[in-house]
Amino acid sequence: MKYTGNDILALGIAPGPHIKLMLERANTTGVCTYDALRDLLPAPMIPLRESPEHFSVNIHADTPEEQSNLDAVIETMNEVMRTPVVLGGAIMPDACPAGPVGTIPVGGVVVSRHVHPGMHSADICCSVMVSLHDTTPEKLMANMSESVWFGPGGRKQHVMSDNLRDRVRNNEITRAFEDAADWHMGTQGDGNHFVYVGVQRSTGKTALVTHFGSRGFGAHVYKAGMAVAERYRRAISPETLKQNAWIPYDAPEFGEYMRALDVVQDWTQENHRVLHGHGEIVTWTIHNFVFERDGLLYHGKGATPAWSEGKVEAIPLNMAEPVLLVRGCNNDESLGFMPHGAGRNMSRSAHLRSTQPDIAAETAGLDVRFWSGEPDLSELPSAYKNAASVRRDIEAYGLGVVVDEITPYGCIMAGHIQKNW
Repeated sequence: MKYTGNDILALGIAPGPHIKLMLERANTTGVCTYDALRDLLPAPMIPLRESPEHFSVNIHADTPEEQSNLDAVIETMNEVMRTPVVLGGAIMPDACPAGPVGTIPVGGVVVSRHVHPGMHSADICCSVMVSLHDTTPEKLMANMSESVWFGPGGRKQHVMSDNLRDRVRNNEITRAFEDAADWHMGTQGDGNHFVYVGVQRSTGKTALVTHFGSRGFGAHVYKAGMAVAERYRRAISPETLKQNAWIPYDAPEFGEYMRALDVVQDWTQENHRVLHGHGEIVTWTIHNFVFERDGLLYHGKGATPAWSEGKVEAIPLNMAEPVLLVRGCNNDESLGFMPHGAGRNMSRSAHLRSTQPDIAAETAGLDVRFWSGEPDLSELPSAYKNAASVRRDIEAYGLGVVVDEITPYGCIMAGHIQKNW
């Protein structure tokens, strides 16, 4: 007797690609029973949690604008924490929404055994590097104005080191993006990325602070990871929001993607060092990354681990405020994280609609330059959270201790790229 699909369906098994495998077994063994075939059933779909997993709130609101921002952050984080495999979370003092409801906010931390590419964002390993230089702030500012390259695209003047190129080529994911890794080395992008010159308060030395990430190279790796995660989402948890899809820790693609993230991390560090030259590196502070600890993956979107004993991290606030040098407190309630900056209480467009930024007043006494030649008013200090409030939250919630500062001399940003490009 030859069994047909109807015989399988008569056992109460739903249609699907598994029917073909079941027919092959039934007709090979001559046994067509539920018990004999049930191991070929697809794994059950994983639904969203009915209620969100717990997350800690390490931020307070003093004004209606701050409360509105906090409400929006909690709303989106609640949806993130319904993702069925997340194990915990936290929001930092710089928290603000970063997309549709259900998208991890800036200043968000999510813990999982699996890797969620959407939770580290396209700007993988966005980070801040600080170095000290034996020159004056004025001379360093002039030198940096000649060295930076903001805006879209890249340039060929700076190439990767041989060691880094070998690492790019030896990873199954990154090897496809070697051209982007070359083309974008030595570039800073746009948006809130910057080059900041100041003076270290404790020593009086001239300091350079840079903030940018992995550029197009990292964006390509992110897209590759999202494509893999989306395949798994459709197969095992279609209710999960696309931006929260994950690559299972036991999937064959997991290890290769994690190794690709390591390559992107090294690429980004080298990209910062292009600008810092022979300066004495004080710290390199990473956010927008996946940090492994005790067998779990901590996804920090605009959040920085504070668990390295004795290490000082850099937290910039805005171009007119000091960059804080902070020793982390490894607070369990905050999952051992602290903020990466000041964050915003409203979007760029909402800020420009609701206020009349005064560039002269907001940058008085500072050497502020916009690479494109057109100021970006959405990057002025008024666009960011109150710096004193963020600093107070860092200490009030036990996230870190400010041990030093870099006071501002000047800043270079991309400017209003869209207007001139």
